[in-house]
Amino acid sequence: MPGTVGQVPTPSAPTSGAPTGPHAAASGSPDLSSVRWADTPLGAPEQWDPAVRAVVELVLASPVPMALLYGDDLVLVYNEGYGELIGKRHPGALGRPAAEVFADIWHEPGAGEVIERAYRRGEPFLEREAVLPVDRHRTGPTEAGMFTRGFSPVRDSDGRTIGVLSVATQTTQVTRQLQSLSDFAAALSGTLTLDDVARVTLRYGLDSFGAERVSFGVDEGSAWRMVRRVRGELLDEADERLPPLWRRIPADSPVPMVVTARSGIPLFAADGQPLRDTAADRHDEKIRSLAALPLRSSVVRGAVTVGYQTPHPWSPAERALLAAAAELVGQAAERARRFETQHGTAQLLQRSMLPERLPDLPRLRIAARYDPGVDGNAAGGDFYDAFVLPSGALGVVLGDVAGHDVQAAARMGQVRAALRALALADPRPDAVLAGLDRLVASLGTEGGTQELFVTVVFGVIEADQELITLASAGHPAPLIRRWPAGGEPTAEYVEVSPGPPLGLGYRPRTTTVPFRPGDTLLLYSDGVVERRWQDLFAGLAGLRAAVRAAGSGDPRALCAVATAAVPGATEDDVAVLAVEHAVRPSRSASMAVPAEPTAPSRVRHWMTAQLTEWQVPETVIGGAVLCTSELTTNALLHAGTAARVEIDLSAERLLVSVADSGTRGQVTRTQADTLSSRGRGLGLIEELSDAWGTDPTVRGSTVWFEILIPPSIGP
Repeated sequence: MPGTVGQVPTPSAPTSGAPTGPHAAASGSPDLSSVRWADTPLGAPEQWDPAVRAVVELVLASPVPMALLYGDDLVLVYNEGYGELIGKRHPGALGRPAAEVFADIWHEPGAGEVIERAYRRGEPFLEREAVLPVDRHRTGPTEAGMFTRGFSPVRDSDGRTIGVLSVATQTTQVTRQLQSLSDFAAALSGTLTLDDVARVTLRYGLDSFGAERVSFGVDEGSAWRMVRRVRGELLDEADERLPPLWRRIPADSPVPMVVTARSGIPLFAADGQPLRDTAADRHDEKIRSLAALPLRSSVVRGAVTVGYQTPHPWSPAERALLAAAAELVGQAAERARRFETQHGTAQLLQRSMLPERLPDLPRLRIAARYDPGVDGNAAGGDFYDAFVLPSGALGVVLGDVAGHDVQAAARMGQVRAALRALALADPRPDAVLAGLDRLVASLGTEGGTQELFVTVVFGVIEADQELITLASAGHPAPLIRRWPAGGEPTAEYVEVSPGPPLGLGYRPRTTTVPFRPGDTLLLYSDGVVERRWQDLFAGLAGLRAAVRAAGSGDPRALCAVATAAVPGATEDDVAVLAVEHAVRPSRSASMAVPAEPTAPSRVRHWMTAQLTEWQVPETVIGGAVLCTSELTTNALLHAGTAARVEIDLSAERLLVSVADSGTRGQVTRTQADTLSSRGRGLGLIEELSDAWGTDPTVRGSTVWFEILIPPSIGP
């Protein structure tokens, strides 16, 4: 803050009507000429001791809050900074005893006694963390300020102590930043991926330092990737749960973030145009001051930058805080890099053992969903499969091999492969599970363990006979959703004897039930219905109620409904397989979407033409095209890869899915209002569609939506 004049003014004679008294000052910066100094212990300025005059000149010229407390009464002489510090006590405090000015706090611990001791004993005093409610006369709630303050005895030309020099620097902001650093460390401790680390880091940089621009970057093989957040930027502030928008940067880029990450040397620019040569847009061009701190990690290289649009001197305290923050970010980034490597390997192993594509049949529509349990960092044993048998029937299976490790995934692969081989030789469910029981028993003996726990349900669907035959080995009962023509949907569990798990001497028993057009079969793992501290029957009842209340029997929609049917978190894997016996065959089409800015427009034209050819109502076409455009834009924006749009039209509904191969992750309903780059997002899709959801895949994810077709209209 600016100081006042750097010399002691010569007092002028009071004019007629001017206020009188030792503190007859107006307002604003300290006006010593308005004080009747002759009436104070200091006396007339022309009689001041040279040492006193020098101290007063120092006080007035200093940009730091300073005050001279003179004489036994500790009369106040201070500068503009100190005047701002004491608030409404100024300007009346000039020339008055400190005990009068601060009468309300003078006798509190650490207040008047400290100043009097420095004066009486001539001992300097420094307090690095002082909590002082300096101004209790301010309107509204009073917040105690945090200060570093010092008191030094002032001596005259003869060496006698004649006063105390007070210097106070408010450190409330630094203290808050230190507290925020603790919160930052706690938030980083809960991050799993580099996306998580980026979100937390960007938010902390903006909130704690009040910056206009924050960036975070890490090495990406032979190049770098960086994510930036700008204060007030709609896209980033819309929803912090969105995956950050990473930008790839060449390895030899002159961007300050890259330079600092490569060299490991911090950079502090107080004023200038530090991003002039590398600015990506007008936000970068406006930055005047910038700090760049390297990450300290042996696993990942990177840096964090904080920038302002005004000149900013980087104080030692700020530099230390930024260095500490960068240290925390480096540790979190290292954990995240290790987690992503392990997570990617485990998930790739898990999903590579599951069928990449399910059969595409005219009257049987099939969908499946798999969500890893625990923390997603381990391979699990849940599996599903669907395949066409030599007779033309469809074989469906869902099983669970106990465990959450690579060994469980390997056993799961063995069981799944063996089941398909047995079914292709003899598709009867009881014969298949009997053979599988012998295999599991053999694997247990070979591995020297009796803890190989495998449950499975296998069924054969004969669409032309409208029948399904099921057999189960210790697995939860299958669920069938029935929707008779002109009636209300129902949901019922198939009464199939579960028997013991495989490997314990399974005695096969089968159950055959009708499977008519409009029916949907749902196979699921126990992770769907089991919750800690909750009765299993409550979970089963919740699943049945959710499936019965679903808007349609579409298998993809029912998979999403099933995985969300029972509230509460589960530590187990979740696998669901659904098969719908369609009333009439559906029509399908797909389009490969290149990662180009014009792609959403091309998708809109293609989809409009295709749905018009299929004679879909214009109201359905309009909503479907708009929703598809949103999903395509988001797939290209957040995944950064090519995508595929698939549409499937049946008599009951239009199903549209957009699949990418990026690392966007799973989208949840909490993001519905803010996913889109234009602010409409999945809120628009939720408004225009009857159901929507996401399906994780081996690489990337699929977002889909469903719009019901009026009963009188079909393909």
